[in-house]
Amino acid sequence: MSTGDKNDSAYSVQERVDAVLAKTPTGLLINGEWQESSDGSTFEVENPATGEVLATMASATAADAQAAMDAAADSQVSWARTPTRVRAEILRRAFDLVQERSADLALLMTLEMGKPLAQSRGEVTYGGEFLRWFSEEAVRDYGRYADTPEGNLRMLVTRKPVGPCLLITPWNFPLAMATRKVAPAVAAGCTMVLKPAALTPLTSNYFAQIMIDAGLPAGVLNVTSTDSAAAISETIMADARLRKVSFTGSTAVGKHLMKMATENVLRTSMELGGNGPLIVFDDADLDKAVAGAMAAKMRNMGEACTAANRLLVHESLAEEFVAKLADKMSALTLGSGVDDGVDVGPLINAKARDSMDELVTDAVARGAEVVAGGRRVDGPGYFFEPTLLRNVPAEARVVREEIFGPVAPVLTFSDEDEAVALANSTEYGLASYVFTEDISRGLRIGDRIEFGLMGLNVGVISNAAAPFGGVKQSGLGREGGAEGLAEYTSTQYVGVEDPWGVK
Repeated sequence: MSTGDKNDSAYSVQERVDAVLAKTPTGLLINGEWQESSDGSTFEVENPATGEVLATMASATAADAQAAMDAAADSQVSWARTPTRVRAEILRRAFDLVQERSADLALLMTLEMGKPLAQSRGEVTYGGEFLRWFSEEAVRDYGRYADTPEGNLRMLVTRKPVGPCLLITPWNFPLAMATRKVAPAVAAGCTMVLKPAALTPLTSNYFAQIMIDAGLPAGVLNVTSTDSAAAISETIMADARLRKVSFTGSTAVGKHLMKMATENVLRTSMELGGNGPLIVFDDADLDKAVAGAMAAKMRNMGEACTAANRLLVHESLAEEFVAKLADKMSALTLGSGVDDGVDVGPLINAKARDSMDELVTDAVARGAEVVAGGRRVDGPGYFFEPTLLRNVPAEARVVREEIFGPVAPVLTFSDEDEAVALANSTEYGLASYVFTEDISRGLRIGDRIEFGLMGLNVGVISNAAAPFGGVKQSGLGREGGAEGLAEYTSTQYVGVEDPWGVK
């Protein structure tokens, strides 16, 4: 693992780190102003590659949450009446600013989340696209005007902003998860309170300042970073003026929020856990499948709900597939994401690293074999070797649970029915991947497996123009695409007297 020895290059990196941290707000954004928490409380954000403290953030209290909700509610009427072209142009300016400040955003994400800079740059591109996409969709939020079948009324159907929203984002994609929620809310005419994850709030704050610089009016977007998530969510969700909650995170927390949402009958969007299968059929292009597995498993160090959690390989290809994938995984370089040549950064914290240890230990105890990696790396930082397991029994924890790390278990199957059964043998249903050169088989598998997303011969499929979301306990609702805008609107029907007086 790279140790990041001091030299001229490292010193220049430190200068850039100091500069970007100096310009990143650390307070709460309420009604257009950055401020301290109401009781002065704070929390620290650390670099998972070193364990060093990056920044001290204001920690929002219930009183701050109420102030943020007040600001959002007070701004809702005027913001909803703002012409869609104005809202679209704010989003387009924000997109341009994200491109201009991409180096700052990428560095911030690498510092607070750990992913290598190349992947952070990729997230800046991906996250920025939601701003551009919804700037274009804002002016295309169509309704309709038509006769009733009986001819006695004209139907005027419009889509209106759903109202003030609570947006709760995870730590693993701190920019993209913010833009994926904020952009459609802005486009639809909704005001917001954004609560970023306590582990990675810096990127969200920097992005919020970009929205202000792009011309977003005070009170439309409010940001309440905190180390006490319950104080924020419980306060805001109890407020009758809130109309929607959008959450990305664990299924357990999502279920809790859904129960809370019933009290005020809130609109909910839930993007929850995953246990994605990657199926390699006997007619697959093996090199394409290995490349797809690397992309689907190792992106973000495996800390992604869309990660390939289980590699299901036809028994005739298993030995060659495992050998090729082991070579690829063993060649990866661990280290701080700010260093050149690093492929795999740290996990987010000690708990995440220890979880990888536990999953591998459990699998080996049940008969699995470690082909590559398999060990934690001594600190500083929270590193775990990219790990490949074979002969993994179906009852192993690493097969049944969401891994969220760089551990890849391989299971084998003998025919299509067995592959489908294995893929569907989970309560989750978010992302899946299928590798076959038979397009009919690929489409047939798409019909048979119970997942909201499927990549056919590709390992990365997320796109701002595509609807993202799962089924079963992976959540409900969709983000991105035209569907993502609809999630922030409600439909109103007005029956109009027929102008011809037809009875």
